[in-house]
Amino acid sequence: MNPSVKSLRWIKVLVFLACLLPVARLGWKGYTHHLGANPIEVITHSTGDWILIFLLVTLAITPLRKLSGQLWMIRFRRMFGLFAFFYASLHFLTYIWLDKFFDVHEMLADVAKRRFITAGFTGFILLIPLAITSTSGWIRRLGGRRWNLLHRLIYVSAAAGVTHYIWLVKADLRKPLQYAAVLALLLGYRIAGSARARINVKNPAALRRQRVEVTEG
Repeated sequence: MNPSVKSLRWIKVLVFLACLLPVARLGWKGYTHHLGANPIEVITHSTGDWILIFLLVTLAITPLRKLSGQLWMIRFRRMFGLFAFFYASLHFLTYIWLDKFFDVHEMLADVAKRRFITAGFTGFILLIPLAITSTSGWIRRLGGRRWNLLHRLIYVSAAAGVTHYIWLVKADLRKPLQYAAVLALLLGYRIAGSARARINVKNPAALRRQRVEVTEG
């Protein structure tokens, strides 16, 4: 059962506030001096985790919508994607400001010498055009086909983020591998869906059956 427009509006507000809780928690910890002996590391790791969480949640919306039949879920995909970019911006800002104090030379040296920095920087750069073109106006300007093609970069960005995490920790790989497993599952679902769509295009009878199933469902 899909919620009413009024209920959906309130759900959006609650979800939006919930998405702000991680940064609010960090802010409170900083205000009360509970960020530990290395506050920069705490902020960096926390924002890094939330980037991947929001990216994976964004990618999970479409499969969950299709499997559950809850069409309203798609309304939250943009919000989650923008929050992924928001936490990525905080993560990047922590690095260039609190860690490197805007030392461009040192940052460029990091990107060149430390492969986990290169992977993370790549993932962040790929999120920028996705955030810019997330509006309905940009969908109209680009057209649905080109817009969808561009926004597939979210998979590349998520893969770069997971790679960044794996190369960063080196020893205890449990958490980054968990993220990698979820990403692989979501990517596998998309590949399977694309393969099925190509088969249906070649088989008009199968496509008609699928349309009937959707209509009756």
